[in-house]
Amino acid sequence: MSRLFSSRFPARQNPSVLLSGFAVGALLLAAPGSTHAQFAAPSPGTQVHDTSALKPPTGARVAIVEFEDMECPDCARVNPLVREAAANYKIPLIRHDFPLPFHNWSMQAAVNARWFDTKSKKIGDDYRDAVFASQVSIVDLNGLRQFTDKFAADHKLAMPFAVDPQGTLTALVKADYALGQRIGIEHTPTIWVVTAHSKGAPFVEVVDRSKLYQLIDQALEDTKGTGR
Repeated sequence: MSRLFSSRFPARQNPSVLLSGFAVGALLLAAPGSTHAQFAAPSPGTQVHDTSALKPPTGARVAIVEFEDMECPDCARVNPLVREAAANYKIPLIRHDFPLPFHNWSMQAAVNARWFDTKSKKIGDDYRDAVFASQVSIVDLNGLRQFTDKFAADHKLAMPFAVDPQGTLTALVKADYALGQRIGIEHTPTIWVVTAHSKGAPFVEVVDRSKLYQLIDQALEDTKGTGR
């Protein structure tokens, strides 16, 4: 688990201060002297302040919502689990970008994924999955570029020299990050099982991942007769 906050970023810091860690353009670089990621036992749960994003897309009873950082080792570990769960239950997996300031290539990876999304959402998600699967071999921005160029070539695409010259894709990633801040996210990955018109809880955070399938079963039971 990669935590957002360290001694340099207290948990109640103004969100605008945290957002200033983003570099202008396609890269998000840590401020000089920034601390490294902290790895700790799962928290008891996120204190949710904004629930607007914690719901399934229109027409779905249940979905998985995840905020992820593509350089976060724990995100890489959990990625197969959430993908398989979504596929097995045929429910949407909604992935949000939350690149942490102390990860030196996670912002660029998120921007790259958004570029692949413009070709097709499947290619974008395939790129995310491929980055997670190869994460340990991507050590810096140069390594990420080499990996991305090869992924593009394998899919008969050519990466442009400037992936996001107008900053449009970067803005989308930053919007996801700002959404995560409004919700109250303090670490990656943060995962919820969310429901529509549920007789039970409208959303439940997946703190114990061994219970993901159990939480989905309960969500489906709680939403019987409410649509899809």
